[in-house]
Amino acid sequence: MSIFSTFRGDIEKIIDGLAASGALPPGVDTGSVTVEPPRNAEHGDLTTNAAMVLAKPAKQKPRELAGRIADLIRSVEGVAEVEIAGPGFINVRLDAAVWREELRGVLRAGAHYGDSDIGAGTPVNVEFVSANPTGPLHVGHCRGAVFGAALVTLLRKTGFKVTSEYYINDAGAQVDALARSVHLRYREALGRPVGEIPPGLYPGEYLVPVGQDIARRDGDRWDAAAEEDWLPEFRAHAVKAMMAGIRGDLELLGISFDVFTSEVDLHGADAVQAALDDLDAKGLIYTGVLEPPKGKTPDDWEARPQTLFRATAFGDDTDRPLKKTDGGWTYFASDIAYHRDKIARGFNAMINVWGADHGGYVKRMKAAVRALGDGKAELDVKLCQLVKVVRGGVPVKMSKRAGEFITLRDVVGEVGKDVVRYIMLTRKNDAPLDFDFDRVVEQTRDNPVFYVQYAHARIRSVMRKAASDLPELDLAAAALADADLETLQHEAEVALIKTLADWPRTVESAALAHEPHRIAYYLDDLAAQFHALWNKGTENPDLRFLIPQDVSRSRARLALIQAVAQVIASGLEIMGVEPVEEMR
Repeated sequence: MSIFSTFRGDIEKIIDGLAASGALPPGVDTGSVTVEPPRNAEHGDLTTNAAMVLAKPAKQKPRELAGRIADLIRSVEGVAEVEIAGPGFINVRLDAAVWREELRGVLRAGAHYGDSDIGAGTPVNVEFVSANPTGPLHVGHCRGAVFGAALVTLLRKTGFKVTSEYYINDAGAQVDALARSVHLRYREALGRPVGEIPPGLYPGEYLVPVGQDIARRDGDRWDAAAEEDWLPEFRAHAVKAMMAGIRGDLELLGISFDVFTSEVDLHGADAVQAALDDLDAKGLIYTGVLEPPKGKTPDDWEARPQTLFRATAFGDDTDRPLKKTDGGWTYFASDIAYHRDKIARGFNAMINVWGADHGGYVKRMKAAVRALGDGKAELDVKLCQLVKVVRGGVPVKMSKRAGEFITLRDVVGEVGKDVVRYIMLTRKNDAPLDFDFDRVVEQTRDNPVFYVQYAHARIRSVMRKAASDLPELDLAAAALADADLETLQHEAEVALIKTLADWPRTVESAALAHEPHRIAYYLDDLAAQFHALWNKGTENPDLRFLIPQDVSRSRARLALIQAVAQVIASGLEIMGVEPVEEMR
């Protein structure tokens, strides 16, 4: 529980009381009532929109209703001042004792401060990365991988039962192209002339050892064989080799998955046909002719009867084809089967993390999930925008088809896992992100990972000095919770406590919005406030964290900064970053 959720509970009790007295309609909906920090700290500690939300159903003017609610809020324990602002906001200022008690709560809860049960054990499937197994992961995949992993940790911290999943796209034309590319490398390993890699195949050097491996194992068995004989074998071997590399790449980032699901396995189990039979039974499959695409019509487009899904009945812009001209299933049909499988496994809440180039695919997939789940299943798609890699101030161009790209392994090897994971979360997922190799290793305020880690390292340095200079003090967090916190009077100290108190609300809001970047934003603000207090201490000896001649005040300030370090470590854990003990 946070101060904000506790106070919201007080507001709900007040509303219930007003309803019981006839001042509000019985059973009035309070779902839109919020309690949060005001945008301007000068307006107080908390603000609620309760009167504005309830005025219409109560048939009252917002400010008049705010007055009634405000009178009752004044009797809530810990409330110091209440005022009505604007069209009916109620601003509240709390007693200083409330904030000191919250600081004790931070220290006593330890790493569990900010944990929540809002998820109530709801099963959630988070599918991310799911890169085609046609080569190593590159820096673009890295963003989705980090985002997905952080989201999984965030949801688990807030009480959801999360399964992380990787969908292996091991069927289709791109995997056949991979197999043919490996066959060329196999023949090359046998000493056969290969020449230029034909267009449409993968020229990357990473396929050389895959071809060599097959040559060592099978000799020239496949050299003169017909393609229909060697293609299945090369496809299976290539996918296995690529997935082993992908798993290894992800391990470098500290990322693992609970489940790997194969598209080939779904096809083999006739899952696609079963899914479409299900939709057909609901009257959602028909044969029809689609209108031509908007804008310039492609040269190869033709009006022809197709097997279609009624996606427009579920919010899509057009109905969607399920079969290709050769009679094979479309990618969309396969994805319908995959999401039906998720629903069958008990997931009515699904989150897919995709690259920005899949934006046009979102509506149809959401429509399919609504149809499959009879309105009970929901899919949230988080699109990750491109990562622009910069070195020496110059953008680095990449092309996977040309075999020219910066691999995830290269990036992690150069700057380390923690830097990569942190930087990938410093922007909202749908905003472009620059990964500047020069900036991410700078020890400056402009480097957010350094700035936050430096705050943690500074605190650990103070705690080590305290253990040396004040050996009589018990520096365990639980012991510091009993410090005399009355000495924390400076506005910068109180502001820091208030920011700490906002951590549980930040965690919950980030989890519900599926936005782990909010954790990075919060940590940056917390670090900034800590560094500001540190700088005040260098200018004013009375604000130093350690005052040997005043053990009581030192203990209170150590309690404060220990809580800061604790919350920083908790936030970094969500992001998959290890807090540092000292800067190098």
